[in-house]
Amino acid sequence: MPATLGTVLLLVALLQVKHMFADFYLQTPKMLSGRGVYFHAGRAQHALVHVIGSVIVFVIFGAPWSFILVIVALEWIIHFNIDFAKASYSDKKQLQPNQAAYWRAAGLDQFLHNLTYVGMAWAWVEFVPG
Repeated sequence: MPATLGTVLLLVALLQVKHMFADFYLQTPKMLSGRGVYFHAGRAQHALVHVIGSVIVFVIFGAPWSFILVIVALEWIIHFNIDFAKASYSDKKQLQPNQAAYWRAAGLDQFLHNLTYVGMAWAWVEFVPG
């Protein structure tokens, strides 16, 4: 697919749809519990769900497998660590949904994930021949 403004916007939109499902519909209790521990299998599985969704999106866009494997490996690492940082901070501060700081942490988490998708779209434009 050529990297026109429309295709880049569609790519980002599909990554956003993937994100909505992976973050808000497909999380299991294992993925949600104990997230303040760094080596957490549930968080690794959660990041893997994101990777699977991104693979689907980039396959739809005709990206080569070499690009897909690199971009989703980076996404897994970044997503895993963003989620850990939020969970660790939230646990240390004992944040609850009735506190503004809880929502600031959640908002920053989502903002950083969105920036990841902007970076992934940039990489697609830059490194995938159109």
